Amino acid sequence: MRHRCVRPSVFVLAACFTLAVTATVNVAGQTAAGGALQSVVVLATGGTIAGAAASDVQAGYTSGQVGVDQLLAAVPQAKKLARMRGEQISNIGSQDMNDEVWLKLAKRVNELTAMSNVDGVVITHGTDTIEETAYFLNLVVKSRKPVVLTAAMRPSTALSADGPLNFYNAVAVAANKNAVGHGVLVVVNDWIHGASSLTKTSTTAVQTFLSPLSGLVGTVAYGEIELYRLPVGRHTADSEFSLDGVTTLPRVDIIMAYENMDGALIDAAVAAGAKGIVIAGVGNGNMTKPALDTLAKHAQNGIVCVRSSRVTTGQVGRNVEVDDNKLGLVASLGHNPQKARVLLRLALLKQRPLADVQRLFDQY
Repeated sequence: MRHRCVRPSVFVLAACFTLAVTATVNVAGQTAAGGALQSVVVLATGGTIAGAAASDVQAGYTSGQVGVDQLLAAVPQAKKLARMRGEQISNIGSQDMNDEVWLKLAKRVNELTAMSNVDGVVITHGTDTIEETAYFLNLVVKSRKPVVLTAAMRPSTALSADGPLNFYNAVAVAANKNAVGHGVLVVVNDWIHGASSLTKTSTTAVQTFLSPLSGLVGTVAYGEIELYRLPVGRHTADSEFSLDGVTTLPRVDIIMAYENMDGALIDAAVAAGAKGIVIAGVGNGNMTKPALDTLAKHAQNGIVCVRSSRVTTGQVGRNVEVDDNKLGLVASLGHNPQKARVLLRLALLKQRPLADVQRLFDQY
C-alpha cells in the first residue's frame, strides 16, 4: 500500500513542521563544500517567471518574454552555488503547455541526467500547470539526480518580483547532493514540494502552492536547505513507466461533476476519442446517478474511468459510496483530477487489466 502522512487540513502544517524540526538535518552549505561546484543545467519553458509587463505595478502581463540567458544573467548570485548553463525548451505561458513540449522536455532531462558532467537540472515553468509537468516528469525521468522545477507568481518586471529568489533557491536544491533520490521537486516561495503532492491553491497569491495531504519535503531560505522527508509514491529511477518509442500520449479528459449532471459530456468525451475519463466528482468522487450510469456504460466498453474529486483535500476511497468493483471504475485515492489524468495517460500506453491500473494509483 502507498503510505501517506495525511493531515486533517492545511492549517496544521505549521505545527507538523515545528515537530519535524528536531528530526531534520540542516544540509545548507554542502553544495560547494570540499571541492568544485556542482554542474546544473537550466531548462527554460517560459511562464510568469519569464514574463514582462508595461508597468511594475500592474496585474496584466505577457508570459514567456525573457529568454534563458537573461534569466541566468538576472540572478548572478546563483553562480556561487553551481556551474550553470541554460537551454530554451519553449517560451510559453504554462496554460499553453502541451504534449509536444512535455515529450521534448522529458527526453532532454533524461539525456542530461545520464551525463556524468551534469549533477542536476532546474526547469523554469509557469505556475498554471507546473504540478502536472512536475508529476509527469516524476513518472518518466530515469535518474536519481535532482530535477527541480521553479516558477513565479509575479512577472520579472514586477515590483517585488518573486522569480529571482525562487530561481536561486531552486539552483541551491538542484546542486545539493542531499537532494539526490528525492524525485522531481518544485521549489517556490521557500518551500520544497514533492511532485506528487503539490497543488496550486490561489489564482494570485505568492504563497499559492501547498502539499495538503502529505506535507512538504523541506524548506529552503536564501539557499539554506532543510529536507524533512522523502516524497510519497514511486518515482523517477524506481518508476516502471517509459517513453521509449512514444511519440503521442493517449487522450484523457477531465469532467467536473455538478448538480443535475447528465451523461452528455461523458458521451462527448468518448466520441471525441478519449481513451480514459477522469471525473472531478463531488465529495468522495461522487456524481449523479445518470452520470454514474453513463460512466459505467463506457467503462464496460473499455474506456478506463477514474473517480477523483473536485474537493481540495482528502482521498477518494475505493468502494466507499460507489461500488467500483461492480461498475468497473478506478478510485483516484490521493490524486487530484489533474494528477489522475497524468497517471492514467501513462498507464494507457500499454494494455492493462483494471486491477493493475488501480495498483498504479496506489503505488504512484
